[in-house]
Amino acid sequence: MKRRISLKFMPLAALLTLSACGGGTGKGEQQTVNTKRNVIVEEVRLVPVEQNSSFTATVEAKTTNHITPAMGGRIRAIHVDVGSRVSKGQAVVTMDAANYSQQETQLATLQRDYERFSELYKVGGVSRQQLDQLKTQLDIAETSLNNIGENTRLTSPINGIVTARNFDPGDMAGSMPILTIENITPVKVIINVSESYYSKVTLGTPALVAVDALDGETFEGKVTLIHPTLNPVSRTFPVEIEVNNNDQRLRPGMFSRVALNFGINERPLVTDLAVLKQSGSNDRYVFLEKDGKAYYRKVDLGVRIGDKYEIVSGLEVGDRVIVQGNSGLIEGAEIHVTNK
Repeated sequence: MKRRISLKFMPLAALLTLSACGGGTGKGEQQTVNTKRNVIVEEVRLVPVEQNSSFTATVEAKTTNHITPAMGGRIRAIHVDVGSRVSKGQAVVTMDAANYSQQETQLATLQRDYERFSELYKVGGVSRQQLDQLKTQLDIAETSLNNIGENTRLTSPINGIVTARNFDPGDMAGSMPILTIENITPVKVIINVSESYYSKVTLGTPALVAVDALDGETFEGKVTLIHPTLNPVSRTFPVEIEVNNNDQRLRPGMFSRVALNFGINERPLVTDLAVLKQSGSNDRYVFLEKDGKAYYRKVDLGVRIGDKYEIVSGLEVGDRVIVQGNSGLIEGAEIHVTNK
């Protein structure tokens, strides 16, 4: 018996399926509906942006001196300790004086010989050449005595504070410094600045230095030294900033954050929602709208101001940046702009 198929009571979806199968090409092609995504765009304009940059650095002493004798010897006395405040020219270490006494005796002998030769020269007892030779020996002995004296009574060349002591009285001093003295009035911080700011950093440029150890308290400083060469690897150059420290609250070794203002530039600002991060890298990009399609554009970011990013490069005035509806977009996708 032949079965008859009744279409009267079949569901509508089944009818549509039969219709599609019966009217196809027979190649299994599927029809897709091409829908445009709704997006909101923002036109790029230039706005004044303060060029503030922040850096991290370590507080350092303005001047550091390592007290070491020119010649090794035994230490007789150390007159200061770690934390002692010293003045320029103050005696801080006394070395063994045996060499000094020996040289002093030799100098006294040469002095007497020179005086005697001078009298003999007047009466023709010695030649001028002999007298000059003895005078040369006398001058050398005087210079040697002064050098030994400087290395017997060691003095501080700066006003500062003793920050290290490596020996005790009776020790033999070697190549290691006996004491380290640092001038911390003022202090300095050294930061590495990008080469893009090389022409904008000048001597006297003001800086703000915040110190974590003092609950983020901020101190005013200024640029006092700009290194003339750049690091070819990092493309940065060192800048030294001096900070007044009369109350000596800042101490070497403290971690600090330095803020510099390089003036004002006209730069594009876009909302942070428009900036996307490239998966697997640190690159940032946006999508632009042009003729109803989305186009990928890599950008370099500057500072963040509120909910917007400064765009250093990658955008031009008049570009239409997609600020909403950009998630999951691909290059060339058709879009519909909903804002005017």
